[in-house]
Amino acid sequence: MASRIPKDSYEQALKRLQIELVYLQEWVRSNGLKVVVVFEGRDASGKGGAIKRITEPLNPRVCRIVALGVPTEKERSQWYFQRYIPHLPAAGEMVLFDRSWYNRAGVEKVMGFCSQQEYEEFLRSCPLFEEMLIKSGIILIKYWFSVSDEVQEKRFKERIKRPEKRWKFSPMDLKSREQWLEYSKAKDMMFEHTSTEISPWFVVNGDDKKVARLSCIQHLLSKINYQPFDLAPIDLPEVPDQKGYTRPPFEEQNFIPEYASK
Repeated sequence: MASRIPKDSYEQALKRLQIELVYLQEWVRSNGLKVVVVFEGRDASGKGGAIKRITEPLNPRVCRIVALGVPTEKERSQWYFQRYIPHLPAAGEMVLFDRSWYNRAGVEKVMGFCSQQEYEEFLRSCPLFEEMLIKSGIILIKYWFSVSDEVQEKRFKERIKRPEKRWKFSPMDLKSREQWLEYSKAKDMMFEHTSTEISPWFVVNGDDKKVARLSCIQHLLSKINYQPFDLAPIDLPEVPDQKGYTRPPFEEQNFIPEYASK
């Protein structure tokens, strides 16, 4: 599926938005803000690509990605939200959750990894949990990436064929195709209970990856009242005079072979 936006226009727009993300990052850091951005959605909906474009120009000490694996036996015995709390931001940090506590409302519900009672308790307590986060000073923004079944099928086939993308494909992806309708029902129920006035869901149309990335970044920038600033000038110092010091011969160092095309 060809993008609606030409490559040159996309790259120019992305560069402009990424510069704004740098301003946002410095605003968050210097003002001690705490930002959480949740990314959820269908498999192959493009959320991973959007996360990558957001973090590309940013300092990983300020903006970090959290992508948790399957919970351990100990974590399964804890309060459900407990395993996510250690990853919440301190002052001056942004955290992007590549999937989050909403696993319970999606894959766990559809695949039977939680009980009906656990699922219903999540729908009841999740808005309260998020209200607590927000009232504690955390800026919480939630994105749902949507994709049509036709586009998802095309992307799955591409992942299967290309070795560098094969890691993105899992047996769970096959099951998600089989359970398409059940995932739709679970998403609708999740929205009904957790898209609240204080913490709404924002939907990103992921059928066009490039447009989705630009739209998501532009919207994220609009949700935080940051201010651009002038970059302070940096004077590059001169290299000190090295007279009187003899460096070891380069031949004594283990340089790797330079790349040669085959």
